[in-house]
Amino acid sequence: MQEYDLIVVGSGPAGRRGAIQAAKLGRKVLVIEQGKRVGGVSVHTGTIPSKTLRETALNLSGWRERGFYGRAYRVKQEISAEDLRRRLIITLDHEVEVLEHQFARNRVQHMRGKASFVTPETMEIVKDDGETIHVNGRSILLAVGTKPFRPANIPFDGVNVLDSDELLEMQELPRSVAVIGGGVIGIEYATIFSALDTQVTVIDPKPTILDFIDKEIVEDFIYQLRDRNVKLILGQVAETVEKLDNGKCSITLDNGRHVVCDMVLYAAGRVGATDSLNLAAAGLSADARGRLSVNPETFQTEVPHIYAAGDVVGFPALASTSMEQGRIAARVAVGAIAKEPPKYFPYGIYAVPEISTCGLTEEEVKERGIPYECGIARFRETSRGHIMGLDSGLLKMIFSLKTRRLLGVHIVGEGATELVHIGQAVLNLKGTVEYFVENTFNYPTLAEAYKIAGLDAWNRMGDMSQKG
Repeated sequence: MQEYDLIVVGSGPAGRRGAIQAAKLGRKVLVIEQGKRVGGVSVHTGTIPSKTLRETALNLSGWRERGFYGRAYRVKQEISAEDLRRRLIITLDHEVEVLEHQFARNRVQHMRGKASFVTPETMEIVKDDGETIHVNGRSILLAVGTKPFRPANIPFDGVNVLDSDELLEMQELPRSVAVIGGGVIGIEYATIFSALDTQVTVIDPKPTILDFIDKEIVEDFIYQLRDRNVKLILGQVAETVEKLDNGKCSITLDNGRHVVCDMVLYAAGRVGATDSLNLAAAGLSADARGRLSVNPETFQTEVPHIYAAGDVVGFPALASTSMEQGRIAARVAVGAIAKEPPKYFPYGIYAVPEISTCGLTEEEVKERGIPYECGIARFRETSRGHIMGLDSGLLKMIFSLKTRRLLGVHIVGEGATELVHIGQAVLNLKGTVEYFVENTFNYPTLAEAYKIAGLDAWNRMGDMSQKG
């Protein structure tokens, strides 16, 4: 039986980063992946595919140029599902090639097959050809990710009623789509369809969406969606989905209302892909959503030599944070020092428009009783915004009145997920409003919005150099 210092189950962001980190520390590492190719959900059905579809939709539809040329402007008049898939295949092939090369140069062994526990230290791997082998690991990292939640009462068929994984295989673009689920995944795909001029309805049982985002940012985002005729049906439950004889679908809501559309995308949550691991043999158990609980500093499970990282441990379930979790878990597993990551990390929502946030929301600042002031800049106030034809976009910063330190940065609009890193750096380095006022930003750039928002807050807070 082969012995390894670290066995990693799953090759998504957490798995691959953990495996490579352990290998760089001179350990013998095996990665087990049940998918056809390495990369996990992130590469094949999640992060990379959805962002690639978004970019393709924006480019082919001419979305970014409509501020100048009008809403009817399109780069390609007839956009097909094949147009979207073509770029996706090229991108995924490149991602897999890079990852396989990383494994090869770091001497990480990887194997295709389904893994499950036999004992807390031993795993059984069933290969595609039916061969079964057993491997031992001094430490084991579970980075199996998640899969779409598929309730029994939804008639999934992969054509008219789909989950977010199946969406990537759609054969033609629908004229209308109803998205059940107003979470991050549902909102991202809803806005991508909207950018392609598909009629979109979003249904969610909660009266609000994206509750972890600053309320002012969400309000601006919702205004933009409604301006594009995206229908939001909030506070109502989709009780049944029925496929009609004419090829359309009908959704019945709990108040008796009916929504008829060409396609239904069910995106109401995901569950940890732990059901096939035989966790009981390792002395572990998952919660009702298939997730594992871990020590947030070491990512150890209840069984000390077994670790878990990535989406399978729950919020924030981001590729970026998953990578860092995998790296920390691997370092702890092999006995290396692992520093705790900075307190604040950026959260990116790749909707149309993008949303990105880092630090405290205004609601959280109020709850903590911190005296504060906000500074706001609109992208249309920047010269770069004019050049790009932007008529929307908002950057908001929150500062402590007592310490003048930045407490949070929140952005909605073009390039938000790139711009947020300036605020993230200042936040984690405990910078103050003076940083934004006294420093020079490239001109013309959207980053200049930081200076505008900084000056907005500074003028309200007062110039400290003139006091006392």
